[in-house]
Amino acid sequence: MTCQTLPLAHRCVLSLTGPDTLTLLERLVTSRTADWGEGEARYGALLTPQGKVISDFLALRTSDGVWMDTDRAEAAGLAKRFQMFRLRSEVDIMVRPDLEVWISTESAPTVPPDTVHAFPDPRHPDSPWRLIRPVTGDTASAADVAAYHRHRIRLGLPEQGSDFHAAEVFPADINMDRLGGLDLKKGCFVGQEVVSRMHRRGTIRKRTVILEGKTLEPGLDLVCAERQAGQITSASAPVALGRLRLDRTGPGAESLMAGPTTATLIGPEWLAGEQAALAAVP
Repeated sequence: MTCQTLPLAHRCVLSLTGPDTLTLLERLVTSRTADWGEGEARYGALLTPQGKVISDFLALRTSDGVWMDTDRAEAAGLAKRFQMFRLRSEVDIMVRPDLEVWISTESAPTVPPDTVHAFPDPRHPDSPWRLIRPVTGDTASAADVAAYHRHRIRLGLPEQGSDFHAAEVFPADINMDRLGGLDLKKGCFVGQEVVSRMHRRGTIRKRTVILEGKTLEPGLDLVCAERQAGQITSASAPVALGRLRLDRTGPGAESLMAGPTTATLIGPEWLAGEQAALAAVP
């Protein structure tokens, strides 16, 4: 990336403020909120009752509530669902058109003086810091946007709008349990029964994987031993993310066909262990 800071036009800010904010979120979202300290960022999602992801988010605990960095296209729907569950809780829920999400591309983050909040992405230590700033009108170059996506893909970080859409995937499909966004030991949350049952029974067969290849493009089918095993969801040459059926690849699989080209599996690092464990299930 060529810029020290970069606006993410596809992300936006949703704020939940008021004395009942944490109590409301504790019974709704996948991440734990009961022991959430001010200044700490967490990854989580709101699910459908059937256990599928409506919207995921990076959330910061602030002095007055919780501020969420989430997909712009889904923010209004997410706010509406929180409103539905609010009942008599003292929580103000707002999509913030006056604010925007930026990232700092340096290991020691550059924080512009107008920054409202700055926090590390909790999903991966090498992911860029997130910044919440007043709307500036600045835009990112196509090259910088491509570099941002290339970096997140190499880290194995699926993103809503590119790798999945609302009510399309289960949390495990986008590795939320591996990225710290799913707490199965907390109290009930929407969709918990379905998600917990999948984990207890060891029926997680679909994962997001990191691939490398010369001409990988979103939408290409992933084929292993002449069986359709998944699909590429986002790409920024030479890397891509794909959603893959582990039960159709088997332990030791290192490469797949993606259209006319070969896609090499390069991660996540825990993938081989899960493939072997699934193969051992009767």
